[in-house]
Amino acid sequence: MPPTRDSITTTALAYLERHPAERGRLQPLLDLLATAASPTSRATLPAHVTCSAAVIDRDLNVLHIRHRATGLVLCPGGHGEPGDESLLATAVREASEEAGIPPGALCLVPRLLDQPIDIDVNDIAPNPAKGEGAHQHFDFRFAFYLTDGEPPATVLQEEEVTGAQWRPLEEVSSPELRAKLLAAGLTGRPEPVNASALIHDGAGRYLLHLRDNFPGRIWAPGEWSLLGGGAEPGDTALEATLRRELAEEVPGLHLTGIEPLAVEWTIGVDGLAVPVQIFAGRWQGDPEAACLREGVMLRWFHPDDLHRLVLADSTRQLIVEHATAEADRQAARPPRPRAAQATGAGVRRATSGDAAELARLRLIMLASAGVEAPPGWERECAAWFGELLAGDESFAAFVVDDGTGRLLSCAVAHYGTRLPRPGRSPYAGHIASVATDPAHRRQGHARRVVTAAQAWLAAAGCGRIDLTASSDGEALYRDLGFTDPTGPIPLTWSAT
Repeated sequence: MPPTRDSITTTALAYLERHPAERGRLQPLLDLLATAASPTSRATLPAHVTCSAAVIDRDLNVLHIRHRATGLVLCPGGHGEPGDESLLATAVREASEEAGIPPGALCLVPRLLDQPIDIDVNDIAPNPAKGEGAHQHFDFRFAFYLTDGEPPATVLQEEEVTGAQWRPLEEVSSPELRAKLLAAGLTGRPEPVNASALIHDGAGRYLLHLRDNFPGRIWAPGEWSLLGGGAEPGDTALEATLRRELAEEVPGLHLTGIEPLAVEWTIGVDGLAVPVQIFAGRWQGDPEAACLREGVMLRWFHPDDLHRLVLADSTRQLIVEHATAEADRQAARPPRPRAAQATGAGVRRATSGDAAELARLRLIMLASAGVEAPPGWERECAAWFGELLAGDESFAAFVVDDGTGRLLSCAVAHYGTRLPRPGRSPYAGHIASVATDPAHRRQGHARRVVTAAQAWLAAAGCGRIDLTASSDGEALYRDLGFTDPTGPIPLTWSAT
């Protein structure tokens, strides 16, 4: 069924909280929503609600199409249909129908989520062929990133549109949308917008949640799954998203030792692609006493029992791999690397036992930069790593090893507080000492350890992450979303 008047009002009021100066301009919309039975119906006159999709590629170009009826070049968009259950769904459908962009090729923009980036007011000329007089459109505009680096081929709805083009942000046809896109801090690169928890008891059992079987209304209906959910505007980081979701879903469950594990992709109920940050955490409680508020039940399972469950293959694999690594760890052997994949597989967090290898890799990195270390320095460096890895919660290293304890690659991460400022996180992170053994370069190891360090710092609440790029590493870091610094000119003083 179409979105309700109350749900549209809630969306409009949330938008006005972010843009209070537009209340006067949008007061007619609020008046419409207070009286119209079907705000999205084109039969509702003299005004009704429409939706548009600002589809953004990696290079921050925005898809535009030329509408046959008016000759205007605009983002894909149009009227709602009875099967659209939300305004967002209308925008997604219009992008698919008018430009051939499938929903699975799109994902939400992290800073905006499912909220409109702009609400426009359009005066529409009479259309005698459709029996329509002059009226207005209140157009809710949603922003989406492409999931892949290359835009999919457009397949135009020829009866309505005649051409397509990708325009840079500075050339977006709507001045209002252009200004908001330029001010939104967009990167064009997908980031996780959901958080889930792989919960284990440290003794080989894993906690799974049986979802309600309501197809079309919830994700993975009738399946066993991990607990978690989508980010909301007030969440400071994805770990905060996870803790909020757990408090809402299972208030009696309190995780310890939460660490980022992997990023996986799924498809949401609206057909959009959803990157999910998976965290691992420990709990040893009784599911029956955990006060489950959403879904059917919670149960502990051993990996050998998973074949009996309706369960996503990716979740099954994640549990089996984690159980294998835990068994190796308890047997005092290095954990087996996960199979190489784009979700950060093969990476683990370093322990104090890796200190000597971390020092060896750092020496390799320094030598490549022309820095010579004096005799005995490597031992001092190893002692420094060992001390911090053993007792500093704001310090971590992420490594790939070969199964014998010899490290193939590493990246070091640490964070600290920064002076408070409205609208920004009080924590800043730094990634350093990214090094790969010369015999194992050009195999993607550096990307994996840097991605893991990035995820750990983001989960800790860092709103900014800095690093110093070498000429060899610059392309990798830019591809992972690092950009040139902005704002005041950075200056440094050093005694050496």
